[in-house]
Amino acid sequence: MSRKMSRRKFLKVVAGSGVLGFGVMSTGCKGKSPGGKGWIPDQYEGKGDFPVNLKGRVAISKHNPSIERDDEKCILCGQCVEACKNVMGVYGNYPLPLKKEIACVNCGQCAMWCPSGAITEKRNVKDVLAALEDEDKYVVVQTAPATKVSLGEEFGMPPGTSVGKKMAGALKEAGFDGVFDTCFAADLTIMEEASEFVHRLTSKKDEIPHLTSCCPGWVKYCEYFYPELMYNLSTCKSPQNMLGATIKSYYANKMGIDPKKIVNVSIMPCTAKKFEVRRKELQADELRDMDYSLTTRELAVLLKHKGIDLNKVPDTEYDSILGESTGAGRIFGATGGVTEAAVRTAYYLATGANPPADLLDWKPVRGMTAVKEATAAIPGVGAVNIAVCHGLANAKTLLDGIKANGSKWQFIEFMACPGGCIGGGGQPKSQVASQNDIKLKRIAAIYREDTGAVKRCSHDNAEIQAIYKEFFGKPLSEKAEKYLHTTFVNRHDRLFD
Repeated sequence: MSRKMSRRKFLKVVAGSGVLGFGVMSTGCKGKSPGGKGWIPDQYEGKGDFPVNLKGRVAISKHNPSIERDDEKCILCGQCVEACKNVMGVYGNYPLPLKKEIACVNCGQCAMWCPSGAITEKRNVKDVLAALEDEDKYVVVQTAPATKVSLGEEFGMPPGTSVGKKMAGALKEAGFDGVFDTCFAADLTIMEEASEFVHRLTSKKDEIPHLTSCCPGWVKYCEYFYPELMYNLSTCKSPQNMLGATIKSYYANKMGIDPKKIVNVSIMPCTAKKFEVRRKELQADELRDMDYSLTTRELAVLLKHKGIDLNKVPDTEYDSILGESTGAGRIFGATGGVTEAAVRTAYYLATGANPPADLLDWKPVRGMTAVKEATAAIPGVGAVNIAVCHGLANAKTLLDGIKANGSKWQFIEFMACPGGCIGGGGQPKSQVASQNDIKLKRIAAIYREDTGAVKRCSHDNAEIQAIYKEFFGKPLSEKAEKYLHTTFVNRHDRLFD
């Protein structure tokens, strides 16, 4: 006797075969959002015209280091397609069939939009717990600025609650041997990147516009789709990897620790950081800079597994040597923050004086506008035209314009996710329809951290000054190039050969 297959099961079987993985967007919905009433319907006003139960899904490789999908939970709602196409500009930005790999910038926005929980980050909590239990390992952790204003949401706190010092205390209670602040590394990044930018601006006109490189999702997007602009990327590693390399070199030597025994863990708002820790280019002394990256959501899981309630943890300072940060380092988590921090120190490098008040509260580069433009007047350098872009679909429009007409900007900041790191694919999921309200509260908290800081410029960080004096020498030195800078890969042929 033949058994009937339900329509739902049939659709899942067909989708699992990959037939629906691409092309669903090609039918008559041009100019409209394919989404209906779903997880985040008001990101794009109005419904599309696809059948409610058949909107397809993005393809995810089993080798993807950042995200994975549980096919049993997938309902073919199409929200992942909508995020990948309309927010990130990846889906539909390549021909079919693919030759060597499934295009993915590892941003995790599909996981943020997935209403059924089918798509998640690829979890590393068990790996980190195993390292913590290994007495032969020295396990250190760093926390990104965007995680400090979002982790509290996983413990019932209002969005935008700053919990950095509680995070430090919770991580020490969880058993980490060293707890460091990625904001320190953001200050270190600014020292290198501002120096690099001033150098390019005054002597290497062919590498202008200078494109930021601290966002791994954006970097991979550039490598995929705009390899001709790859040499305009800053050669600076991201703050995560700058700190990782510094821990396994400078810190290990200073503390008398075998760097091979160090396990570097980061707490990031970003699933693309899981891809970044595996990049072959990001290592020094034949040691990988980083070992594991946990999302904000994963940290909440780890702490709850350990029975740690963030609400009850006393405020604790980050470990010194690699723990001091300035306001400039803390605003990295918001779109425009890297630019504002870099301009503060570029001004100092060019003039020997700290920037004026308007550059310490630089409104033109703040906020959720897709592409923001500003001009900074730097004595001895001149007027520097700047653009700030977040959301890779917006980046595509901007970059296509540059390819066609050249760039009117000298410095461009790119962040893959909407809002910057505060809207990363590893952040707590919002419980309201519009995520912008939550993002704006997180951004406001980040800027409060800046305005409340005693020091607001990266070059004023005493620990940064010490590490250059004791180890790196000066920005862009040979040793700084070895540990703090990197190279990139042309991925274009992997998709288009």
